[in-house]
Amino acid sequence: MKRTTEFERLNKLVEIERTFWSQPQTVLAGMDEVGRGPLAGPVVAACVLLPSEPLILYVNDSKKLTEKRRHNVYEKIISLADDFALGWVEAQIIDKINILEATRLAFKYAYEAMQMKVTAVLVDALQNLDIPVQQHAYVRGDAISYLIAAASVVAKVERDRYMEEQHDIYPVYGFCTNKGYGTAEHVRALKKHGPCPLHRRTFLARILASA
Repeated sequence: MKRTTEFERLNKLVEIERTFWSQPQTVLAGMDEVGRGPLAGPVVAACVLLPSEPLILYVNDSKKLTEKRRHNVYEKIISLADDFALGWVEAQIIDKINILEATRLAFKYAYEAMQMKVTAVLVDALQNLDIPVQQHAYVRGDAISYLIAAASVVAKVERDRYMEEQHDIYPVYGFCTNKGYGTAEHVRALKKHGPCPLHRRTFLARILASA
């Protein structure tokens, strides 16, 4: 069986983008988020505008990349991007409006923080965002779209770095390794020490009830 090369994989990954890149008046960005599932920390969305050339090797769904490769790809994305921006929504807001609405808000913030005027976005899954441009949502978009995948990498690296910084302030929860997700270590710390300001209280009812 023929082995797919990285160049072949990338060429397939940009099939959606090429349709838009062929339209001279379209300024296309990709959008994705990370952090919907953790017990602590923000949900973070990224909006990324990249040129059609050169394609960045190994851009992929951030979950499919090793940490080292993800950081290397992130640096290349940042250096080549025509523009990129992030939207952050913290735990207190997540608790007030729920995680779905907080995620939608993070997308809105990311779009609004862009310096360049984007006319169309490719989005991972979510539809009808509160942003005034053409929106094209794709289920598992980070696996089939180059720009959405790039946004997933940027959002993941930025959020991970933030949670690693928070570990220095709240070391008992292991944020440097679990990034706020509900690992066994994290749950044990919650039961012993209770939540910190980074925790999403609406996510903790069962855990704290059994403490």
